[in-house]
Amino acid sequence: MTETRLPVTLLTGFLGAGKSTLLNKILAQPEKEKIAVIVNEFGEVGLDHDLIAAMDEEVVLLSSGCLCCSIRDDLSKTLADLMERRARGILDFDRVVIETTGLADPAPIRQTLLKDYYLASTIHMDGVVTLVDASNGKATLDAQFEAVSQAATADLLLMSKTDITPPKATSALQRRLEKLNPTAEILKVVDAVADPQRLWGLSALRRGAEATQALNWLTRAPSETPPTDPLRNLSGFAPTKLLRRFSPHDARIESASITLKEPLEDAVFDHWLDTLVALKGPDLLRVKGIVFLKGLKTPFVFHGVQHIFDRPEPLTNWPEGDTTSRIVVIARDMTNPELQRSLDMLRATAAPKQEEVFPGWKDLNAQQHV
Repeated sequence: MTETRLPVTLLTGFLGAGKSTLLNKILAQPEKEKIAVIVNEFGEVGLDHDLIAAMDEEVVLLSSGCLCCSIRDDLSKTLADLMERRARGILDFDRVVIETTGLADPAPIRQTLLKDYYLASTIHMDGVVTLVDASNGKATLDAQFEAVSQAATADLLLMSKTDITPPKATSALQRRLEKLNPTAEILKVVDAVADPQRLWGLSALRRGAEATQALNWLTRAPSETPPTDPLRNLSGFAPTKLLRRFSPHDARIESASITLKEPLEDAVFDHWLDTLVALKGPDLLRVKGIVFLKGLKTPFVFHGVQHIFDRPEPLTNWPEGDTTSRIVVIARDMTNPELQRSLDMLRATAAPKQEEVFPGWKDLNAQQHV
C-alpha cells in the first residue's frame, strides 16, 4: 500500500531563528512540487512581492505555483478548508508546511491533526523541522526551555546564520544538539536551500515506507557522528553526565533506547506503553520505534508525543530474517535510570507490576486524580 494522504511538515524554531527567511527561499525556487504554507499572518512571512502572482483575502498565490494562507479561526479549520478547496480543484498543491510561532510547542499541533477524523484520513505528518540560530543558539538554549523542547522533538535540525558564526561556536552548538536529540539529522540551512528535498520525507510513519527510511528515522546517519560517539549506540545514547556540561535546561531532557532481537509478546508491549503514557504522558517528547510482535510476519512503525499516538504503519518491505525491535524514548524531567527501567519491561516474558518499574507510582496516580 502506498501513501495517498498529503504530507504535512511542521516548521518550528525560536524567535529569530530564520523560519520566514528559509520559507521565502524555498518558495522562490521553481520546484516540481507545489507547497501550501500556513502561517499566523501574511505579514509575518514578509513575502517578496515579486513572487506574488495573485492575492485575495484568504490566499496568496505565488508565481512558483506555491500558495500561502493565514490561520483564520483555528488550524484544523484552516487546513480542512484548504484540503476541501484542493479536492474541488480550486487550489492546487502537493504538500503543506505549517510555520509555528517562535514559542510554540509542536506537540499540540500534532495532536490537533490526529484528533480530527477528516484531517487524519487526508493528511499525514511528514516531519518536524526545527531551526536553531547558530549565532544566538547557545544563549537561547540556556535561557529558554521552549527552545530546548523544540530541538528535542525535531526530525531534522537546521542551523541558521552559520556564515556569521565562528566555526568553533557552530561545532559546539552541533555537539549540544546531537546530545539533546540523538536521532535527528543536523544540517546547515544553506544545505536545505540548495536541496529542498532534504526537508521532506523525514518520518517513517507512512504507508509503504522502506526499511532504510525507518532505520534512518530512528538513528542519525553514521557519517554525521563518529562511531566512537556513545550516541551511535542505539541501546544506550548519552549518559546524563554528558548533558550536565551545558545548561540545566539540557539536563531536563533524557534519551534512552533499546534493541531486542526476538519478537515481543503483544501483552508486554501494550502494558509497557500503557504504563509509560499513564504515568509520564505529559513529559514524553517522542516515543518511536520499529516493533516486531509474535505472530506477525512484518514489523510496524509507531510514534507518539505525550499521550497521543499516530496510527501504526506496517513495514511490508522489511528484509526477511531480521526480527529486531528498536525503540527510542526522548522525555523531559525523567531520569535516565527511570527511562532504562521502563524499557527493561520489554525484556519480560510477562507484564510486570507497575510498581516494579516506577517506584512510587501509586503516589503519582493519587496526585493525578486529586
